[in-house]
Amino acid sequence: MSLTTEQTFEAAIVQALVEHGGYTEGNAPDYSPELGLFKYEVIQFLQQSQPKRWAKITAIHGADADNRVIQRLYKELDLRGSLDVLRNGFVDYGVRFQMAFFQPASGLNPDAVALYQHNQLKVYRQVYYSKSNRNSVDVVLALNGLPLATLELKNQFTAQNVQHAVRQYSTTRDNKELLFAFKKRSLVHFAVDQDEVFMFTKIEGSKTNWLPFNKGYNNGKGNPPNPQGYRTAYLWEEILAKDSWLEIIQRFVHLQTVEFEVEGSLYKREKLIFPRFHQLDAVRKISDHATQHGAGSNYLIQHSAGSGKSNSIAWLAYRLSSLHNAQNERIFDSVIVVTDRKVLDQQLQNTIYQFEHKTGVVQKIDKDSSQLAAALGYGTHVIITTLQKFPYVVDKVSELPERKYAVIIDEAHSSQGGEASKKLKEVLATQSLDEAAEEELDDYSGDDFVREQVERSARTRGQQSNISFFAFTATPKYKTLQVFGHQNAEGKPQPFHLYAMRQAIEEGFILDVLQNYTTYELYFRLTKAIEDDPKLNKRKAAKAIGRFVSLHPHNLAQKTEVIIEHFRQVVAKKIGGQAKAMLVTGSRLHAKRYFIEFNKYIQDKGYQNEIKVLVAFSGKVVDQDTTAQGVSEPELTGYGERELPAVFEKEEYKILIVADKYQTGFDQPLLHTMYVDKKLSGVKAVQTLSRLNRTCTGKEDTFVLDFVNDRETIFSSFQPYYEITTVTEELDINHLYDLKARLDQFQVYWDSEIEAFAQVYFNPSTNLNNPRDQKHLYAYTDPAVDRFRAIAEEESREEFKKGLRTWCALYSFLSQIMPFIDSELEKFFAYAKLLQTRLPKRELSESMQLSDEVALEYYRLQKIKEGAIELIKGEDGELSGTSEAGLKRPKDEEALLSEIIDVLNDRFGTEFEEADKLFFDQIEAELMLDETLQSQAKVNKIDTFKYAFEDLFISKLLDRMDQNQEIFEKILEDKAFGGLVKELMMRKVYRRMNE
Repeated sequence: MSLTTEQTFEAAIVQALVEHGGYTEGNAPDYSPELGLFKYEVIQFLQQSQPKRWAKITAIHGADADNRVIQRLYKELDLRGSLDVLRNGFVDYGVRFQMAFFQPASGLNPDAVALYQHNQLKVYRQVYYSKSNRNSVDVVLALNGLPLATLELKNQFTAQNVQHAVRQYSTTRDNKELLFAFKKRSLVHFAVDQDEVFMFTKIEGSKTNWLPFNKGYNNGKGNPPNPQGYRTAYLWEEILAKDSWLEIIQRFVHLQTVEFEVEGSLYKREKLIFPRFHQLDAVRKISDHATQHGAGSNYLIQHSAGSGKSNSIAWLAYRLSSLHNAQNERIFDSVIVVTDRKVLDQQLQNTIYQFEHKTGVVQKIDKDSSQLAAALGYGTHVIITTLQKFPYVVDKVSELPERKYAVIIDEAHSSQGGEASKKLKEVLATQSLDEAAEEELDDYSGDDFVREQVERSARTRGQQSNISFFAFTATPKYKTLQVFGHQNAEGKPQPFHLYAMRQAIEEGFILDVLQNYTTYELYFRLTKAIEDDPKLNKRKAAKAIGRFVSLHPHNLAQKTEVIIEHFRQVVAKKIGGQAKAMLVTGSRLHAKRYFIEFNKYIQDKGYQNEIKVLVAFSGKVVDQDTTAQGVSEPELTGYGERELPAVFEKEEYKILIVADKYQTGFDQPLLHTMYVDKKLSGVKAVQTLSRLNRTCTGKEDTFVLDFVNDRETIFSSFQPYYEITTVTEELDINHLYDLKARLDQFQVYWDSEIEAFAQVYFNPSTNLNNPRDQKHLYAYTDPAVDRFRAIAEEESREEFKKGLRTWCALYSFLSQIMPFIDSELEKFFAYAKLLQTRLPKRELSESMQLSDEVALEYYRLQKIKEGAIELIKGEDGELSGTSEAGLKRPKDEEALLSEIIDVLNDRFGTEFEEADKLFFDQIEAELMLDETLQSQAKVNKIDTFKYAFEDLFISKLLDRMDQNQEIFEKILEDKAFGGLVKELMMRKVYRRMNE
């Protein structure tokens, strides 16, 4: 057998499972497509593990016992699903059979330990799963005759990767086959190659929701190198090994039921939840540490938004409630979950009920402190209480030293308005908006309230030997890390477990909210540049742009026009016309006045049928036009405070104005754009802007228009949690035309083909899901693909592809600035977007975009409605350096660019002489000699190398400050100038060190 075939990879996995994972290899032909199980394995397991019960059923059914029992099992699997049958068994004529025996929480019951050994795990190769064809799946894992998982494997040596396996599941695996039927047989499906793993629990063709199951690498996606072999070996060596695999089935996999309302009717949708790698890893590492060290430790779990914290908390609460030490003593008498989310309340109840299948394991404290005291006294396994009762929890459990407690704090979804954390204040009628903003600046959100309580308790009482805290947050503050962080090798505090924002973004669970972050200064400058551009003036855009330029905002009325018109002309068409926006204000008085101003403007312009606005703030606000008692949020909106999130779901409500409310823990996937009129920094900036990061079908990007904050502040706020630089400043409108002209020179596409494409694509009667219509999109892009293939030099082909990708990304961003539609650019953009997907790719994942019919239909709907365009990430995920991006320069020009003096003189109009070049040459020479920096350049990508470089650059700069005072002062005083110097120097040094 060739070492480079798929079968070799398959054999390696099977061999590892058999030799080290607790499996035996099964006989694939034993699988019955009609029954969806391995009949002989089921019978053998029941006879050997439960002989007395088998004797009883044989006495009832006689010689036909095998078939009768299998038919009964088949029916139960069909009705209840394999997960419920595995956990709770099935009954036939009053005889109860177990289909699996799980490891007991303690060793106190030797019979339970012995039964666990009766489980038979088998691995099967090339299982033919269909009655109608000869299709097979690479690997099937079965427990006691029931298939639990399938694996499709790809070997990269055969020029196939994990994305081919993903596509194979989506296009050739039919969920009508029992092996792939949702919840009835297999619980999870893995797509695997040597580098990455993806998983699914429900196969739905092109709509299959595939999820990465990777460890993460450098806080990003993927897996770290494995010196011992495959990067993905952890899957079969750790995850699928017997004890691990059975624990996942017993304690992690669960069926989640989601209720939703459609036109007044209530519907339920089931979702089978299989843990993602970071969730499983976190719960296991925390549990192992608690088992080894007992109560009295603190744990900080820094998991980004999109990490599935609700499930992580549910799994951890259940696991901690059943932990036993080596002496078979419980580690914790009770687990207390501090939250104020009803969703989590119910989810904990339902999830743990599935595991235990009994009531009373979880008790919600929704009355008073005496109810909480009683629950603590009874030793209820899992107690759910509110933020408000948190101080009482700490007081009460500290009074019971003979009892041990685990306290899980759900920080990231605390009180939406922080009502529990602050006294409601009356703002005087004579108070100015600036004073109101100053007065409310120190208010903190519900997140901060929990932190304050936890940290205060820890500081005043010190470490308590009978209490362990487990705090979940995406954005730990300095104090939080100091109090709850675990010390690393250097003695610095860090989270016990991390799932970084970078990894969540790269894995597609959340969107990058900084990718389209625009200050009003930049917005003003760009719109002014558009106004002054003669090419765009020819397109009758001057009037539309001019209004925005004249409205450099100094008061609410001017900002109101900017916001409403930008929303109407750009944002409203996003997400297929469903996009919503949020305005974040500096105080409750700001919010109230904006609400009045918005409604007045909407009324005056006749926009009532397009936009409705809501406002959210706590308490009552006193203003000149109110009574002495002031006006409240419900009085302005007509809705109660608890109703507002559901009201904002309605299609007609487009903009939500907030003041210290809904800035944390508010999940609205349709929220696309945020207008910021409030000073933000640090954790609060991250929490607030992260309201935009939720994903949904058709949502490809976000947009921020900030009237107050500078980019440096926002960047420094995100960097500790983010790890990727994506905010950039330099933009040039004319680059759209420069780059387009360069692309035209390749003669890959023709204007006549773009025009014919547009006639089909933008026609509302066209159905892109209909092959008769969709074929035209292929027909009009086919010639361009052929011409591209005919380009002889690979370097030229790559230059065209990169340039096309960059142009689309730049236009996508600028389309959110330009309040008009340029028909020629729109046509080219629509054509170029789809042409990108058809050009030969090195990675299959890029070529799969066109097959995503749902996303394609949303995208086209935006185009038909003359909307802005979804964002496609540019090179390295940023739009930096757009004055050159996508334009390949001849090598002699490239050499010119390396001369920093020339670039600075050209860009900033300085008059540095050639003699000044010595200043930069000497700094560059010293940087090149630094051995630590050399090693950093060898092992890091440039975005990570940047942080090591910047500190050393400043140090070298200070050493030579007396040598050239003019350049030194300009670097430090002019941020744009200094930033460019650092950028050019860094790239040059990085390139030289890697040559």
